[in-house]
Amino acid sequence: MSDQTYQVIARRWRPKQFSELVGQDHVVRTLGNAIEMNRIAHAYLFVGPRGTGKTTSARLFAKSLNWEEGPSLEVPPDSEIGNAIMEGRCLDVIEIDGASNNSVEQVRDLRDECQYAPAQCRYKIYVIDEVHMLSQQAFNALLKTLEEPPPHVKFVFATTESHKVLPTIVSRCQRFEFRSIATPLIVDKLKEICQAEKIEAEAEALEVVGRMAMGGMRDAQSILDQMISFCGKSIGQADVLEVYGLASRQKIEFLAQLVAGADFDGIIGTTDEFSKHGIDFYRALVDLSEVFRELLLKALGSKDEAALSPEQCVRVMDALRDGEDMVKMGLSEKTNFEVTLFRAVEAGRTRSIDQVIRRISGMIPGEVKKKRAEPLPSSRAQELGNSSSVASVPPCEPEDVVLEEPLDEVENVPLPENSESDLQPEETEEEAVKTDDDKPDSQPAHAPEVRQIKDEELIKQRISELPSGIRGIMEEKFKGDFVSIEKIDETKLL
Repeated sequence: MSDQTYQVIARRWRPKQFSELVGQDHVVRTLGNAIEMNRIAHAYLFVGPRGTGKTTSARLFAKSLNWEEGPSLEVPPDSEIGNAIMEGRCLDVIEIDGASNNSVEQVRDLRDECQYAPAQCRYKIYVIDEVHMLSQQAFNALLKTLEEPPPHVKFVFATTESHKVLPTIVSRCQRFEFRSIATPLIVDKLKEICQAEKIEAEAEALEVVGRMAMGGMRDAQSILDQMISFCGKSIGQADVLEVYGLASRQKIEFLAQLVAGADFDGIIGTTDEFSKHGIDFYRALVDLSEVFRELLLKALGSKDEAALSPEQCVRVMDALRDGEDMVKMGLSEKTNFEVTLFRAVEAGRTRSIDQVIRRISGMIPGEVKKKRAEPLPSSRAQELGNSSSVASVPPCEPEDVVLEEPLDEVENVPLPENSESDLQPEETEEEAVKTDDDKPDSQPAHAPEVRQIKDEELIKQRISELPSGIRGIMEEKFKGDFVSIEKIDETKLL
């Protein structure tokens, strides 16, 4: 049995220099410039997701300030004080857990200790982790000391939930935002670790581990450590998928095709297969959202007509996002997963009203468009301009109002009895100004495709007989006025 206790990868590979910190170049540059220019603040607030290097950066910063020949951003590895700080043995660098030391009495003790000079270092540095866990009374007890601390005292606060820190505390600190680390950077670091540890790992396996880490380097290293314990010296993608219950990329893309094609039987069959193999439904939903995001970017960047329009991709992603909490917290993950996919299918089949209008306008015969382009006679234009009975429809962009049914399933709304007219799309609005003199005398009254109603009283009567839903859309959504009530060729709406 070995005399030394095993140390996990996340601890053994913790950065010992700022140059080893991954994905936080903006923090390293700012702190380095502050040290070189001797513009060191008395309080810093490190904010960011878990496992992105906040506490490690606080230790590295304390080491840089207290190095015997410093301050300096880079500290030699043989520095006694530097090693003591990184190992937690330095008396002048005090790390406090805000979750367990959050009472006002403990903060008052800290405030009293600040007055004493450091024992062996240049600065006495207090690192308070998870500072948002302090009580409001503890924050208030710290305010005065934090604003005007002794010259030999520096504060470094770290938190994952900055919105819980009092604004009066934040305003007294320099705030640094630690970002989620990009997956390629995590994968590169994992490759470096595997090479040093003499571990053979497939590139696809490390990609899966990097995606699972969700931007946290510590999470990625912990997952890698577990996979080494499971697989030994050789790690494959199938091993990672088996241990963590993940679906392969091919399965997720196949499921995306089923959702896009509204294949309900295929969705049910795939869900049964996921359940049989113990797939994590929540993680599958997250991966599916990522696939549709890629389809959205492809649809936006392509000039060709794609299988799914950008609008449909967005609606599907909204449906998947709305179902995440239901799948994660619901009683039956499988049932909620299926319901979420069915809702995504229906969301992808809906159309907005502006798409309907554009489709209808594309069906208008060419001769009608030609007549629209012809200018009106000056006498007729003057007559229309002086007429108070004919209102104009102001130009406006239609709002993104979603139809509850797919376009091919929309039924025509019947008009009241004895009425043969309906609303006319905007493209044929000029047809409303035609007079009976323009029609051939021999043409029957019911023959033309678009019949006009000129009488003002009759127009008002027909408007009052329209269904309230149609009037509401025209008056409230489009802010339009009724010029006339005209009949649409119903065959063009099919």
